[in-house]
Amino acid sequence: MERKKLIPVFGCREGRAIIMDMEESREYYSDDILTLSRYYSDNGADELMICDLSETDLDHERAIGLIREVVRAVDIPVIAGGRVKRLEDVKKYLYTGAKATFLNVSVDENVDLMKEASSRFGSEKIYAYLPGARYLKKTEEYAQLGASRVILDVLLGEKAAAALSGVSLPVMAVSSAVSAGEAEAFLKLPAVCGAVLAFPENYEGSCMSLKQELKKRGLPVETFESSVEWKDFKLNPDGLIPVIVQDYQNQEVLMLAYMNEEAFNNTLATGKMTYFSRSRRTLWIKGETSGHYQYVKSLSLDCDNDTILARVKQIGAACHTGARSCFFQTLAEKEYRDTNPLRVFEDVFQVILDRKEHPKEGSYTNYLFDKGIDKILKKLGEEATEIVIAAKNPDPEEVKYEISDFLYHMMVLMADRGITWEDITGELANR
Repeated sequence: MERKKLIPVFGCREGRAIIMDMEESREYYSDDILTLSRYYSDNGADELMICDLSETDLDHERAIGLIREVVRAVDIPVIAGGRVKRLEDVKKYLYTGAKATFLNVSVDENVDLMKEASSRFGSEKIYAYLPGARYLKKTEEYAQLGASRVILDVLLGEKAAAALSGVSLPVMAVSSAVSAGEAEAFLKLPAVCGAVLAFPENYEGSCMSLKQELKKRGLPVETFESSVEWKDFKLNPDGLIPVIVQDYQNQEVLMLAYMNEEAFNNTLATGKMTYFSRSRRTLWIKGETSGHYQYVKSLSLDCDNDTILARVKQIGAACHTGARSCFFQTLAEKEYRDTNPLRVFEDVFQVILDRKEHPKEGSYTNYLFDKGIDKILKKLGEEATEIVIAAKNPDPEEVKYEISDFLYHMMVLMADRGITWEDITGELANR
């Protein structure tokens, strides 16, 4: 059964996040869009929806930049839209790295644009925004034009079930409901695939806590569930299991701690790493006092069922000394060549960035920067051609050499244009 998604939504205008408290018919604001977005992402949201409410072209460009920053900052897909006047606007939203953009069907030009947008970018990236229930009767038309989902202001009760009975597209329902009972009323409808929620200013919970309540009501939502029961773990004499904690992005080992059954269950329920302190004989949520939370990305069990490997998003330092990792004291070491692809790319890229900031006489990299973008592009084109020529040669060594040259010049271009490897890997991950 497809799991129902919880999708926080906020508007963006003049660099501020605007959240509509529909129950009190008022707006409230946040000047820190990135912090707000990270909070949603880290605390159980499945996706994030951002409505561009800009009124001028200048503010629209600013909103595009902010959406791009949000996409880079969070670990969940982002849906963006709100100010579409031409195909170029659709492209701008999608080129921020957003998963999809939405077109308001109350604007005739947007409906006319839907087919062209879906043909160019793919129907999975185009949603139809329905500002009222009267547009539901046209969902078949929107589907034929290429929309893959509809976003609808929510209807509750029997009317909702009747109105959605003939809808062929998955429906994301916009609602002010933040209680499990209210959300259940429409999430249980087969046509509804998710809830787009505007959280009120004084809301103290999170998407994860709401999901746990919905789960108790029998609704299929995305939560952490262990494939192995606690009784099948092999514990140490104190009834604990050791947990190795690793950064989910760069695989750095951060710390070692222990869990009892309560800590394990709380970790699954909250998505925050919770441990059992052997010295204090009590539970502790990592980061509860320091703010250095560890958000769960995955939990794995070793072959003997006696050690857990936790891959986490680490906020701040993992070690109580303030170090990123607890394992910072080198006892013995042998020099070796690190060929981890991402690390090699990042190391070379950092050298290129350093040359850009601190020019070195005689440096070929600085020669390229000094000559400018046209020279960099000329060299990149030449190296691409060299790859094609080398690929016709049966000796693969030549191909490896030319690809390496191309990647170097590509990284010079990246540095010149302000693009990072995180940008590239993030874009690839979104595809």
